[in-house]
Amino acid sequence: MTARKPSRTAKPATPARTAPADAATPLSEAPIAAVLPTPPAAAPAKKRTTRPPKKATAAPGTAAAPARRAKKAAAPPRPRGAAAPESHPVPPLDGADRGRLLAGEHHDPHALLGAHPVDGGVVVRALRPFARAVTVLAPGLRVPLLSEGDGLFSGLVPLPEVPEYRLLVAYDDHEIEVEDPYRFWPALGELDLHLIGEGRHEELWTALGARPMVHQGVAGTRFTVWAPNARGVRVCGDFSHWDGIGFPMRSLGSSGVWELFLPGIGEGALYKFDLCRPDGSHTTRSDPMARHTEVPPATASVVTASHHVWQDREWMERRGSVPVHEAPFSVYEVHLGSWRPGLTYRQLAEQLPAYVKELGFTHVELMPVSEHPFGGSWGYQVTGFYAPTSRMGSPDDFRFLVDALHRAGIGVIMDWVPAHFPRDDWALAEFDGRPLYEHSDPRRAAHPDWGTLEFDYGRTEVRNFLVANATYWCEEFHIDGLRVDAVASMLYLDYSREDGQWSPNEFGGRENLDAVAFLQEMNATVYRRNPGVVTIAEESTAWDGVTRPTDHGGLGFGLKWNMGWMHDSLVYVSKEPVHRKYHHNEMTFSMVYAYSENYVLPISHDEVVHGKQALVSKMPGDWWQRRANHRAYLGFMWAHPGKQLLFMGQEFAQGAEWSEGHGPDWWLLDPSYGAEADHRGVRDLVADLNAVYRATPALWQRDTRPEGFAWVDGGAAEDNVFAFLRHDAKGAPLLAVSNFSPVVRHGYRLGVPEGPRRWAEVLNTDAARYGGSDVRNGEPLGPEAVASHGRASSVVLTLPPLATVWFTPA
Repeated sequence: MTARKPSRTAKPATPARTAPADAATPLSEAPIAAVLPTPPAAAPAKKRTTRPPKKATAAPGTAAAPARRAKKAAAPPRPRGAAAPESHPVPPLDGADRGRLLAGEHHDPHALLGAHPVDGGVVVRALRPFARAVTVLAPGLRVPLLSEGDGLFSGLVPLPEVPEYRLLVAYDDHEIEVEDPYRFWPALGELDLHLIGEGRHEELWTALGARPMVHQGVAGTRFTVWAPNARGVRVCGDFSHWDGIGFPMRSLGSSGVWELFLPGIGEGALYKFDLCRPDGSHTTRSDPMARHTEVPPATASVVTASHHVWQDREWMERRGSVPVHEAPFSVYEVHLGSWRPGLTYRQLAEQLPAYVKELGFTHVELMPVSEHPFGGSWGYQVTGFYAPTSRMGSPDDFRFLVDALHRAGIGVIMDWVPAHFPRDDWALAEFDGRPLYEHSDPRRAAHPDWGTLEFDYGRTEVRNFLVANATYWCEEFHIDGLRVDAVASMLYLDYSREDGQWSPNEFGGRENLDAVAFLQEMNATVYRRNPGVVTIAEESTAWDGVTRPTDHGGLGFGLKWNMGWMHDSLVYVSKEPVHRKYHHNEMTFSMVYAYSENYVLPISHDEVVHGKQALVSKMPGDWWQRRANHRAYLGFMWAHPGKQLLFMGQEFAQGAEWSEGHGPDWWLLDPSYGAEADHRGVRDLVADLNAVYRATPALWQRDTRPEGFAWVDGGAAEDNVFAFLRHDAKGAPLLAVSNFSPVVRHGYRLGVPEGPRRWAEVLNTDAARYGGSDVRNGEPLGPEAVASHGRASSVVLTLPPLATVWFTPA
């Protein structure tokens, strides 16, 4: 419908459903004292008695004054000696309207409730379950309304136009004065509704959900929810004893959005939506757009507003100065809940930035922080896509952590999970009684691996929900990167499905074209709105163009996890050295496709759980050999083209698999532990790897360009040796040599490029300080005019056992 703006001279008689909202001011900008008392709390639905609650509830975050005192202070004056006029009876509601209203099925409760001008005065009708009496308070007037039963009160007030009024609601043992929610115009504008309908509202979190604000001069909270299949929607919460009868919402036309402004409700209020399904049954759901939630296993949504003052301006201004694929990028992957179990976001902010900075990583990657009901899912089954998990604090507490990392010079990547969501009956599954966020085809909706539901990427509002969510984390929490989980499961219609369990796309193929379009839109939107942010795909197949720009037909990601390199290289290092020559190509094959995408080399949490063993425990041999293999592998990884990612605990060679229940085995670094030096040596190596890496552009500047890499010897299978060169943009080289054999190789000749007169050892994973045997190349190596490996000059060096050595021109 087309909305009409109210006249500036005539005050609206009733909050018409199609009228636009007045300019609304966020509640956070208004003084707390402006928050009005909350509407009276109704008794729980299961106890349908006539006794009201014993105490009036005050708006969250405000002082609760005694109801009678508040009434006395706030009641409007009445002329001395003037009798309180009585309201006149009005025709009762139409039976159908009354029934739908009381059943929570009415699409336009504002047309029935509130104040409406009629011949002879103004009809005022209120729905106040369990109230004994309701009185209209206006300047100079106190007009009692007549009871219609079932909590409905009405009357004809003898005034020529709708006044500014409030309601005095009386219960058995107290009274409370409140604003009437049904006298307000919609607090959501036409442009918002248009963009929602088009699936193009890039700041959807500002339009849907619970938003504290000042509306028409009154402080409260606007509640909005998208539920196009619902017959009716009501708000319930701790402010109503979880009985939503008194707070039905209005439908804002064909948008499918329902809205209600509740005066007096502020930050900290708990709420849910009571939806009447198409079949007439009811379901109570948490808010899909909730920006804060109760601590699980509790499931209510929480009204919130941010008050954090960011102090990372310098970081935000310079983070996009160099494209990420041309910059140093080494990532420490963290599960916040178990990194230091029991710490809050603010306590983590005191420890995590310092630790990561000491190790020299450029970024942290946080396993999902979005709210989730089951800790054992590690956050990968999300129910609160717009809410950081409350297990460790509030949304502003999480902002504080991100801010602290930025001020320490550390970027923040978070895992983002748009592939699926769990089936919990208080969350997104069949949200309004029919498939809404999930696909309507059960074969497309059910995820075969995880027992979850897949999003319907072809529905514009669902796609909008996810695209806006990606930008939300970047803009509201200053996130620097999104690592998108399970991309492969999104791209293929037959992913983990047998014949007959899936249907092809319109061209007969197996590609999920809706998901492709969604990922392209998400990436294009994130990069356009947030310069310097990077998106990273966890994609395990040979899909072409994952990191190709969308305007060239690609998916538009900035980086892609190189799952092939991870798998192949771990197969190689898990073999006994005597057998490695038969698997030599496992380490060299990655260079066949190294420049097909912009890659990250991930040793992630997935590789150190569920019986896969920790990284050091994958290695063969005794304890010394396992640690040596571990160190040599990290040296090879940091030199290989691509960015690096290492999961927590692997930086100090933890021998046990990771468990979300207790996190890393920090006791291994306790000086009182006998083998502490073994683990601290590996940690010192990681810090030095990052230090040399960041100071050496050859290791990162041309990660995505073939001219940045050249084999010296990729075929020394009998020796278990790999030697290659890396070059920066100016051609300056670094020589990396890995010996995955447990023997020292003296006099090992390798061809080197012309130019450098000396090659100095800048890193050796066999150094004594790392726990190695300290076989070194102490003096710089001078090239000899002896041809080797297709080059006119060569150097002769000593290769330590199970070690990687880096050389640069001296």
